[in-house]
Amino acid sequence: MPDNDTYQRLINLLDSTATVYKLIDHEPEGTTATVSALRGHPVSEAAKCLILIVKIDRRVTRYVLAVVPGDRRVDLNAIRTLFAARYVGFCDAATAERLAHAVPGTVLPFSFDPELELVADPDVIAQPCLYFNAARLDRSLAISGADYTRLAKPRVERITSPGSN
Repeated sequence: MPDNDTYQRLINLLDSTATVYKLIDHEPEGTTATVSALRGHPVSEAAKCLILIVKIDRRVTRYVLAVVPGDRRVDLNAIRTLFAARYVGFCDAATAERLAHAVPGTVLPFSFDPELELVADPDVIAQPCLYFNAARLDRSLAISGADYTRLAKPRVERITSPGSN
């Protein structure tokens, strides 16, 4: 799926809602710690976006876009408990790209697919300034955590382990 379409969809959403945002051009990079250094902010202010497969039972499978601070790991047990699931794991790359409408390393903290449920850790939405790749490896975006919450409407749940890196 062309990431330019997803990028444009994000920009259209921000512009149509008069949301204040900042675009940041940088060298192509999709790793949270490296791109945070290129953008010039602490890794904790980045939104790390992970697509998970959640098997509720043998017949029911859901997909979750977990958004956590860049310096933390998603707690798969917390996701399992949250969904009363029998299994939670990382989604394969092809399915993740199809659901996110973006290549790995450029996944937005927004879901534009009805199959992809958005769950954000409270420490993400608490950020005065939240940074993430804008469906492109060479461009990032910064918005307030409050604006992110207003636009993305994530389910807010504690999905990181205390003290995880």
